[in-house]
Amino acid sequence: MTDKRPSGSPARATEAFFGRRKGKPLRASQAAQLEHGLPTFRLDLDAPAPGDLKSLFSDAVERVRLEIGFGGGEHLIHRAVEQPATGFIGVEPFVNSMAKLVGRIEEVGARNIRLHDDDATQVLDWLPAASIDQIDLLYPDPWPKRKHWKRRFVSPVNLDRFARVLKPGGLFCFASDIDTYVNWTLLHCRDHAAFNWPARNASDWLTPYDTWPSTRYEAKAKREGRSSAYLTFRRKDA
Repeated sequence: MTDKRPSGSPARATEAFFGRRKGKPLRASQAAQLEHGLPTFRLDLDAPAPGDLKSLFSDAVERVRLEIGFGGGEHLIHRAVEQPATGFIGVEPFVNSMAKLVGRIEEVGARNIRLHDDDATQVLDWLPAASIDQIDLLYPDPWPKRKHWKRRFVSPVNLDRFARVLKPGGLFCFASDIDTYVNWTLLHCRDHAAFNWPARNASDWLTPYDTWPSTRYEAKAKREGRSSAYLTFRRKDA
């Protein structure tokens, strides 16, 4: 892939992707959906990003939202159907999850989704500055061992990326059931000059987002006795 990073974007020379890309073999129908369906929705990162991201979508949209690591795709599909005037960019390198989502897109007929099946930092570096209304990072891999915390997606360099692509007043929404990752994210966003946390009381982070559909990760957390936090950070005006 040609390097299309905007001037001043963080270099990935010292970065690495962590996480699985493949699970159990796909069924023949899933493999066919992925082969024939994904190219319809996949972003072309070898071409320059359009100045107006709304042009990525076949139907007219009013805002653009990015979900990083959509897992089973429950949340992304729910939001895309619920908000047809929003264009969604979903990023997920795990092949099995991508195959499942492509099948669901075709089932529900969503026309407001575009996809990337590799590292999310590639999309963040490709996007124009101040082009995204909201970024969702929901139940990301917590890397619970202290020695692996440096692998967590929330990091100073990635918050720099978020700050560059979010519009002033844009939102970064983070959900997790892992206390150490919640605290980690609060501290990193507190220390980043571009973000503030407008929460006023506990209900602001203990209450799920409006019309929250839940996910299989959240259901697992509840079964195992863990509660979740739903953090919303706002991009300060430049």
